[in-house]
Amino acid sequence: MFRKIAAAVAITLPLVLTACSSGAPAPAGSSAAGSGEIVVGLITKTETNPFFVKMKEGAQAKAQELGAKLLTGAGAKDGDNEGQVTAMENMINAGAKGILITPSDTKAIVPSIQKAREKGVVVIALDTATDPQDASDALFATDNFKAGELIGQWAAKAMAGKTPVIATLDLQPGITVGAQRHNGFLQGMGLVSGIASTSTDLATSKEVVCAQDTHGDQTEGQTAMENCLSKNADINLVYTINEPAAFGAWTALKNAGKDKDVTIVSVDGGCQGVQGVVDGKIAATSQQYPLKMASLGVEAIVTYAKDGTKPSGYTDTGVTLITDKAQEGVDSKDSAYGTANCWGNK
Repeated sequence: MFRKIAAAVAITLPLVLTACSSGAPAPAGSSAAGSGEIVVGLITKTETNPFFVKMKEGAQAKAQELGAKLLTGAGAKDGDNEGQVTAMENMINAGAKGILITPSDTKAIVPSIQKAREKGVVVIALDTATDPQDASDALFATDNFKAGELIGQWAAKAMAGKTPVIATLDLQPGITVGAQRHNGFLQGMGLVSGIASTSTDLATSKEVVCAQDTHGDQTEGQTAMENCLSKNADINLVYTINEPAAFGAWTALKNAGKDKDVTIVSVDGGCQGVQGVVDGKIAATSQQYPLKMASLGVEAIVTYAKDGTKPSGYTDTGVTLITDKAQEGVDSKDSAYGTANCWGNK
C-alpha cells in the first residue's frame, strides 16, 4: 500500500496582455469580477511530466493569443486527487469561466466537477476522461485505447516467430487512461479480445509475466523493471504507460546488460520520447498531441464566456505510431516525422 500525498497546490497567474469581455459575470467576490477579463483554469496531473509541461505551454500560448488570463495548478504526483480538488476550488473562487483538467483520479474528482458546473463553470477533461465521461462538459483527448492498440499491433509483427514474455509497467489501479492503453496493447497483440475500451480493469494474459505500477514516473519505472527482471529474466517485451516509465525501464535493462535483447513500446510521442526512438531505447511509441488538446480547450472556454456556447461530447485529437522499424500492415511514421510533430506541432 502506498501513502497518498495530499498537497496544497499553488496557482500561478501569468501576466495578461489583453483583457477580453466576458459573456457572463464572474462569481461574486472573485478577483475577475468587474474586470471584464476571461479567466481560464488548467489543472494537470503534475507540473514536472514533460507531457503536461507541453500542455501548459499550449494553454498559455492560446490564452495570450485570445487575451484571456490563465490560472494553472497541478497535483503533487499522478494520483493526487486532493491537490487537484484544491486547485479547482481556488480557480472557482478566482472567477474562472471554465476549467481544463487532466483528472488524476477519474472517479474521485467527479463531485468537485459537479460543484463547479452547478456554479456555471464549464469543465473540460483533457487527455483523460472522467468516470463517467459525461461528468465533464466535454473531452478533448487521444483515443488511448487506439494508442495502446497501435503499439500492440506493431509489437505483434516485430515479435513474429518469438514467444512474447511480457512485462507491463502501468499507471495505477482504477485510472481509465492507464487501463485503456494497457488493454489496447494486449488487444493489438492479439492476446485478448472483446475488451471494452472504457474499462478501468486491467486485462491480462499468460504472456504477461510481470505487471507493476509506476505512476508514469521514471524512477518508479526503473524500480518496476528491476522487480520484473528478478521475477523473470526471460522478459523480451516491455509495455510502458508512458515514456518516462520507458526510460526507467531501459535504464534497468541497460544495468542488467539486457537492453539489446528486450523491446520497449510506449505511449506519448514527446520530443524526448521520439529521441528515445532515434537512440534505440524505445522501439515504437504512439504519439499524441497535448498542445492541441489544451489549445482547443482554451478556445472552447473563451467561446463559452463570450456567447454562452458550451462545448460537448468527445473530440479525438489524434494519435500516430512513431517507429524507425516499420512493420507491414501497421500504419506508422518515422522518427523524423515524430520530431517535427512532437506534442503539438501537428
